[in-house]
Amino acid sequence: MNAVLEADTQVSALRTTLRDFYDDYGTCLDEFRLEDWVNFFTDDCHYRVISRENMQANLPLGLIYCMNKNMLVDRVTAIHETTMYEPRMLRHFISGVHINSIEGDVIKSQANFMITEALSDQEPTVNLVGQYQDVIVRTDKGLLLQRRDCVYDNYRIRNSMIVPV
Repeated sequence: MNAVLEADTQVSALRTTLRDFYDDYGTCLDEFRLEDWVNFFTDDCHYRVISRENMQANLPLGLIYCMNKNMLVDRVTAIHETTMYEPRMLRHFISGVHINSIEGDVIKSQANFMITEALSDQEPTVNLVGQYQDVIVRTDKGLLLQRRDCVYDNYRIRNSMIVPV
């Protein structure tokens, strides 16, 4: 019985740590700290923003597709140096954090997201809604994303998909 209680306590503590991780991730993007955003990932990460339809049909094509941390760095550089866009304020609302499995230092988890966008001259709008489907590893640096699929539910994507999800 004590082993069960200890395991429940460990899972509960991991859920709290995982929720903090997701909150820190969202805050980093809300504050447009893109250089820090890449530090949430392992060097050999896989990051993709993909429609639910493509995910269910096992079609790999996504709006954003990065196969390692260097590609994330390139994306951040492109956003800062080459992309022209109207200034905007994004807010990430992350909920429903759930642990699907734990195998050693590898955690498979998911969480719902909603991203709102506010432009200076318009009412705020819902930009994107969906679910993070993650493989997270415990490292000496803390939790890091090895794989993140941002599976969006939107029928139509606004033409302002600039910042990572």
